[in-house]
Amino acid sequence: MIGILIAIVLSWLLLHLIEKKNILVLGFLPIAKRLKQFSIGFLVTGSLCVLVQYVEAYLKSSAWILNDHISNEIVLKSFWWDFKSVLTEELIFRGALLYILIQKIGSHKSILISAIAFGIYHWFSYGVLGNVMAMILVFIGTGLMGYAWAWAFSKTKSIMLAFGLHLGWNFTYNTLFSKGPLGELVFISQGGNELTDWMSFVNFITGWVLVPVFILIYVSYFVKEETVLKPKSA
Repeated sequence: MIGILIAIVLSWLLLHLIEKKNILVLGFLPIAKRLKQFSIGFLVTGSLCVLVQYVEAYLKSSAWILNDHISNEIVLKSFWWDFKSVLTEELIFRGALLYILIQKIGSHKSILISAIAFGIYHWFSYGVLGNVMAMILVFIGTGLMGYAWAWAFSKTKSIMLAFGLHLGWNFTYNTLFSKGPLGELVFISQGGNELTDWMSFVNFITGWVLVPVFILIYVSYFVKEETVLKPKSA
């Protein structure tokens, strides 16, 4: 929670000092519209993540079973953990800095810079620094995701769709399918075989390339480009 508060304060300061704006320019209003964008984004990536997990289970000949020890309290705590971590990343990578960059150098270059920074950041968060192949794969997957989410920010003039897209994936991946750092949660993988090199490649393409490409298609064709209305001169 402290991290979020620091990110909010720093975002507000940057926007005030550089653009003479407040944090509301990140698109939190109108509330109903932004909550709708958030919800749609959450459902899109959540659904994609479910499909990816079942593709992996098919390739491994494994099955997902409900954890007998799971409880509503544990799920809520895990959701809150995902919520905090995602919001912090969004404020950093699709927040004030991206907004300011777009104002200064335009959306195309800004989106690319944001995506590159997001990919590099995950070298450290995933602990793959020094492993060249892992660094390449992580950069491709998270960089493409970062590009899609930054583009969503640019088109909607709001952080909320990108936030929903990001949280939908992370919550489903970490909490529902127990793939995150919090251990076994809602569903647990049972049985199956280790993936061969070829099957591992197919699994990587499915989850780390096709998913962000699908999201890019969604943002390109189904997300409307919004404009910021400027006040009329007297």
